[in-house]
Amino acid sequence: MLLDIPVTLEDMESIDADVYKGLVWMQENDCTDLGTTFSADDEMFGIIEVNDLIANGRNIDVTNENKHHYIELIVQWRAVSRVQEQIGAIKKGLFEIIPREILCVFNDHELEFLFCGISEIDVKDWKTNTLYRRYTTSDQAIVWFWKIVEEEFDNVKRAQLLQFATGTSRIPLNGFKDLQGSDGPRKFTIERLDDTEMFPRSHTCFNRIDLPSYSSYEDLLSRLTMAIECSEGFDEK
Repeated sequence: MLLDIPVTLEDMESIDADVYKGLVWMQENDCTDLGTTFSADDEMFGIIEVNDLIANGRNIDVTNENKHHYIELIVQWRAVSRVQEQIGAIKKGLFEIIPREILCVFNDHELEFLFCGISEIDVKDWKTNTLYRRYTTSDQAIVWFWKIVEEEFDNVKRAQLLQFATGTSRIPLNGFKDLQGSDGPRKFTIERLDDTEMFPRSHTCFNRIDLPSYSSYEDLLSRLTMAIECSEGFDEK
């Protein structure tokens, strides 16, 4: 939002995982009988306020024909409109110190690095506090993964990998055991992806990487490096 980059449905996963899941379900299923309207409820100091997303929205049902428009509107309302005043104040104060033109040369990942810096990453602690799905620590892809992190990546690349997987390059004060997801504590997780034609993809809401079981070390190194350097193009969620 500082960079005026449009917010999308995928961004909702790191804002509110339950809302994101509901909207994805709506996108993929028949929502005719859900009773949803073009409005959103917001609680302010114990009082429920109904906000129309379009004129008279509370009286207009969401159907299969108009649900994509509803999804766009509810994402914008939850992520942008309802906090517009606060974001506006932050931007006003920030741009009084740092001109907008200077920040606009960065993408969102680069800006996060600029603001937060890079801390020294303890790979041993990272490995100790990693969970695996459909992988074991002895699987070749996992052995190669950690070899790449330890031997091929410097601290900057490790921070980029961490940001790719979790949405932030910063490590909790007490180490990886205190890593947080959008719904509470979530350890770093590597899940097996069967399609080896795909690039690694991330789910920052859950601190998870889906990692294909590539047939060679070089292929894994190349695909992983490209994914973390060009994450917006490789299904980051």
